[in-house]
Amino acid sequence: MTRLTISPVTRIEGHAQVRIDLDESGGVERAHFNVVELRGFEKFLIGSAIEEAPRITPRICGICPTSHHVAAAKATDQIFGAELPATGKKLRQLLMAGQFIHSHALHFFMLAAPDFLLGEAPAEERNVIGIARTAPEIAKSAIEVRKLGQRITEAVGGKPIHPSNAIPGGMSLALTPAARDELLDAARSGLDIAENGWEIARSLMDGVDMEFGAVETAFMGMTDGGTHAISDGEVRLLDEGGQQIGSFAGEDYLGHIREYSEEWSYLKFCRLASGQAYRVGPLARLNVVDRMGTPKADAALEEYRSVFGRFTQATLAYNVARYIEFYSACERAVALLEDPMITGDDIRAPVDGVVNRRGVGIIEAPRGTLIHDYSVDEAGIIERCNLIVATCQNNYAMDRGVEDVAKKVVKNGELTADASNRIETVIRAYDPCISCATHALGRMPIRIDLRRPQQEGNDPLGSGEVN
Repeated sequence: MTRLTISPVTRIEGHAQVRIDLDESGGVERAHFNVVELRGFEKFLIGSAIEEAPRITPRICGICPTSHHVAAAKATDQIFGAELPATGKKLRQLLMAGQFIHSHALHFFMLAAPDFLLGEAPAEERNVIGIARTAPEIAKSAIEVRKLGQRITEAVGGKPIHPSNAIPGGMSLALTPAARDELLDAARSGLDIAENGWEIARSLMDGVDMEFGAVETAFMGMTDGGTHAISDGEVRLLDEGGQQIGSFAGEDYLGHIREYSEEWSYLKFCRLASGQAYRVGPLARLNVVDRMGTPKADAALEEYRSVFGRFTQATLAYNVARYIEFYSACERAVALLEDPMITGDDIRAPVDGVVNRRGVGIIEAPRGTLIHDYSVDEAGIIERCNLIVATCQNNYAMDRGVEDVAKKVVKNGELTADASNRIETVIRAYDPCISCATHALGRMPIRIDLRRPQQEGNDPLGSGEVN
């Protein structure tokens, strides 16, 4: 068997591999996105007090800890029967806006940008360092706007990496007027960066390959009456043609989502109860909503739809959709910080013991719909935990997209540097967070294996590495 290995696939969060099996002519017979890591949080949360979940789960990931923090807090709100007061709700919304600013800026400017700004450069230069050398203003802007996301997380969430201020019933600390003024100045600067960067994002729509990483799926995303929403709203389902086929909130997700596994990966898969594969994340959310709800992002959405239509299956549209969400998050941050209520002191509703034995927190993380489901005993000790993250829900689409591109770019059994990067680009379009979906034991880098059936005279150990 001939095996070519890419180790690692670059510019994603976490570790995985792509396995490509060749037929006798050197073409691709099959390919799979393969994750070989152990997931553990669902088990070791059992036995913890439920109020600890918002403090433990942010440790799942250093890129999107706020998403887990808020999803867990929403679940604890239900268990303690708490209704958030107005300022507490706005602070959580601001915290989520900071999460989207930080995560989407990281992906667009630092992880995805080398694909479309440095696509012809050698692999060793096709990274954020290459961006800094060839487009230093873009690199500086990316760092500045990511800093905004971190500053919001620190000021509102209590810590810049693993926030802790979201607690049952609301928030533990109010935002001071001085902190608000500082954040508002930074948020206005961040919005200027987002507005200028739209020119780059807009250019990605020119001549986009609509069939790249082709896969036909249903879609899932949150909306508040048709407006883009990330922390409160109903989750809508669209079929492969864009027609709404259902919606849910809270524990009703079990009537719509099924988790399953495949033999080639430790990473779970998800499908709808009907058996349909579906996708989540920026592309799904823009398919689901009617509007972004902020003026500049709404104008960008109109341009996006002039190219991709009201509903699209195009995988590469993920990158532009992600930027529109980043743009909107910057606008939301400014609007929330301009609201006098944001420095109010009605930040938490009182809680007094377990009211409901089960709580389900559903939000939109940057990568897609995130579900935290906890069951507790009378004392509030976690007895069961289920976490469904976006990367698991996009796993099928990544797997099929990898095979689609591999069949187009692998010729005569040869995996070139350009071909391997094209395969990686499919995975990067989804911005997978392997750490959220699994937890590693040891060092297991992403790699691409290229295999062909053993034939007489072939070197069974023919292999190579492409970095």
